Amino acid sequence: MAKSNPADRAQSDPFSPDPKDKKVERAVLAFLIFRRPERLTIPELSHVLNKENSDLERDDAVERAVRELVGAGLLECQAGVALPTRAALYFDALESD
Repeated sequence: MAKSNPADRAQSDPFSPDPKDKKVERAVLAFLIFRRPERLTIPELSHVLNKENSDLERDDAVERAVRELVGAGLLECQAGVALPTRAALYFDALESD
């Protein structure tokens, strides 16, 4: 049975994603799935998602989101290009039906 907290992180754990980070993670994953098969580097992805007002903090949020999604197995990075994994695409297809 799947655990609701597979990393066994405490809610007050400083390494747990902030709710704002989770929002960025959803945005990054949804954007990459939508734009598939286009290949974007992490800086390009950050630029597109922060088009209105980019700053260092927002760039860091996109980089953190990519790192968390890679760790969760939903994105992979090949030569600096972020791509949704087969698992992410499969889940998206399930949600779309």
